[in-house]
Amino acid sequence: MADEIIVEYKGKKYVVKTDRRYTETDEWAKPEENGVRIGITDYAQKELHDIVGVDLPEPGIRVKKGEEIAVVESVKATSDVYSPVSGEVVEVNERLYEEPELLNKDPYGEGWIVIVKPDNPGELDELLSPEDYAERIKQGKVGN
Repeated sequence: MADEIIVEYKGKKYVVKTDRRYTETDEWAKPEENGVRIGITDYAQKELHDIVGVDLPEPGIRVKKGEEIAVVESVKATSDVYSPVSGEVVEVNERLYEEPELLNKDPYGEGWIVIVKPDNPGELDELLSPEDYAERIKQGKVGN
């Protein structure tokens, strides 16, 4: 199985990684040994265009699924980032303070935002599969 799905919509191509789950608000969640790594999708970063800043939470804060955990600022708009899971923020990507453009250059890698230690790992199962998220992009149901 390929490690990514390429989706075309309105003349643009978007990458959906197959090793993580997705939210309807364009965040991704990847389970790892120390928690769930969270970031924004390729679709989200392309819609935001040039990202120029980010507000990150303090490590140690508790978040609920669906709560704002960060704010991404672009030349076009500001956009809230919501937590796909409930738990404790155990790490933030401080590189984003100096290099917010990592969110554009590598949204699924170096441009990750936070790691949350989940209270209930089963919440991941409630998120969209890569195939379902790709289908939402094809149908124009993302970013709403």
